[in-house]
Amino acid sequence: MKQLVFLGLVIISVFTNTHLMAQNKAVSKLSASDQSLISISALTGKGDLEKLKVALNRGLEHGLTVNEIKEVLIHTYAYCGFPRSIRGLQTFMEVLSERQEKGIKDEMGKQASNVDIESNKYDRGKKILGELTQTVQADTLSGYSAFAPTIDRFLKEHLFADIFERDVLTYAQRELVTVSVLAAIGQAEPMLNSHLTICLNVGLSPEQLQQYVDVLRLTIGETDAEAAQKVLDKVIEKRK
Repeated sequence: MKQLVFLGLVIISVFTNTHLMAQNKAVSKLSASDQSLISISALTGKGDLEKLKVALNRGLEHGLTVNEIKEVLIHTYAYCGFPRSIRGLQTFMEVLSERQEKGIKDEMGKQASNVDIESNKYDRGKKILGELTQTVQADTLSGYSAFAPTIDRFLKEHLFADIFERDVLTYAQRELVTVSVLAAIGQAEPMLNSHLTICLNVGLSPEQLQQYVDVLRLTIGETDAEAAQKVLDKVIEKRK
């Protein structure tokens, strides 16, 4: 009898551990929608509109809402400019029109909530940047911010207040968009380093960021993915 009880406890323990391992493994994987988010962002940054159409269709099929994809394409402009972002939005309009003609009804999703417009926008952006980087933001400007204070104000007031305060996407999703565009445009390793570090700060795991590189490899090719891999390796090694 004791042997049977012991055997039962062993079986329960094995089952529980296996279940927990499966849960942890599932958590360490990017969702299909977040993988689509990476592809859409990278292809927008590249300006490869034919492949972008395929990625946009796949994103909708993987559960991204219309407003989430709009928000992704809006966010990209901060890193690859209005021309690429607007061409991405125009391509998305074409995709939605084609899907409507086929009788496909896509979920619109939620609109961005109203943001606080009473408090100082520069201070709000500075606070968000501090949360993302997990560092206290200095009151004295340095580096490029001291060289061109106007861009520091644009970054804090517009990028980290106007854009990051919008709640259609999470901080983690916005950072995936950011690092995907940075990898696609190339020659932006210092910024990619900073934002991959922020990815870890906002809850993405090293395994998920490795998967991000794998998605890049399939989406925009080996050269850009390998460059991103080198930066990611340094970021993860430093975090250790």
